[in-house]
Amino acid sequence: MGRSIVAQRPYPSFLIYLDANRQFRWKLEAANGKIIANCGEGYHNLSDCEHGISLVQKSATYPTWETQEVTDRRRR
Repeated sequence: MGRSIVAQRPYPSFLIYLDANRQFRWKLEAANGKIIANCGEGYHNLSDCEHGISLVQKSATYPTWETQEVTDRRRR
């Protein structure tokens, strides 16, 4: 059986793993090791999973919007 050597992970970082259905998934873990985001779906191809990570990384500079309901709660 093969072994994988993994370097010391920096945090925050993305982790790619195989789920119970042998599909690729990713999760983003904070410095405290808690999951702060995940892909929400399994990917059949590793390249598709990596592309999903790339989209999230590129969107980090996007603005944040909120619904009117959230804005109203801020005013309370």
